[in-house]
Amino acid sequence: MSAFHDLNLRALDGQVLPLAPFKGQVVLVVNVASKCGLTPQCAGLEQLYQQYKAQGFNVLGLPCNQFAGQEPDSEEAIASFCSLNYGVSFPMGSKLEVNGPDRHPLYRLLAGEGAEFPGDITWNFEKFLVGHDGRVLARFAPRTAPDDPSIIQAIEKALG
Repeated sequence: MSAFHDLNLRALDGQVLPLAPFKGQVVLVVNVASKCGLTPQCAGLEQLYQQYKAQGFNVLGLPCNQFAGQEPDSEEAIASFCSLNYGVSFPMGSKLEVNGPDRHPLYRLLAGEGAEFPGDITWNFEKFLVGHDGRVLARFAPRTAPDDPSIIQAIEKALG
């Protein structure tokens, strides 16, 4: 098991969301927010998920309220918003911190000291591509749309 697959998060419904079941899958981890100008990317993330899930691809959406308070809602409201407005069916975790002293262990692994792509998360919708083995393969800026060729190529390469 990799450090990535050893982690447990909380799902939007409050249940434990272990990352162990993602072992063997390629996962795009994205910090999301409902009130951000980039929120329409949720539709593109869902499209990616639908297009590649049969090949072992997953998207993990993680709400974060650290950027201009753009995710102020409750977990229940976030789930409803994402489902109703963007048809989101990929796994969603509960709100977490991606920067600062309370940075979630997942984000310490993705972007902390010693990470493959270190540095603070710059805004909502920053994306990390995690390979079958839990290694971080790529990091994409918030404005890089889910259908950007660089993301598509990285996913297809990781899926082999």
